[in-house]
Amino acid sequence: MPETPEIETDKLDEKIHEELEREGGSLLKAIALSTALFAAFAAVAALRAGSTVNEALVLKTEATRLQAEAADNWAAYQAKGIKSAVQQASESSWIALGKQPPSSFADERQRYAREQLAIERVAREKEAERDKKSAEADHLMHQHHRFANSVALFQVAIALGAVAALTRVRPV
Repeated sequence: MPETPEIETDKLDEKIHEELEREGGSLLKAIALSTALFAAFAAVAALRAGSTVNEALVLKTEATRLQAEAADNWAAYQAKGIKSAVQQASESSWIALGKQPPSSFADERQRYAREQLAIERVAREKEAERDKKSAEADHLMHQHHRFANSVALFQVAIALGAVAALTRVRPV
């Protein structure tokens, strides 16, 4: 009997290692490629998440400005109403004294009423524009949350790819 085996184990061992390396190499290449793709998608989603939230904040700021302008208009509307009431009270005082009030009193009240209508129209327009901007901002915030969630999912996928690469577990 020969003391050494008839099969060359060195060559067999080398072939086994080559096969393992080749097999493991293709797995690592697949993991690396998918991880790179996930990272690219995550970067795009992160940029979109950032841009949508920024745009939503700008729109909410504009809505707040419009709300302040509408409130200012409503204050002016009320001031015109108070001026009209004061004018009417003055007119009533003249009538109570049995005197004819000056015609300018009625003219002033009519002017205040016209100004109130114009102010009311502007205030309602500001409120409508505010509502539109606020709704658009809410929609963008909804999109932002979707992009942010997708970034998180891509990060989980990248982490799972790293675990698979480290443990060299083939997908089922």
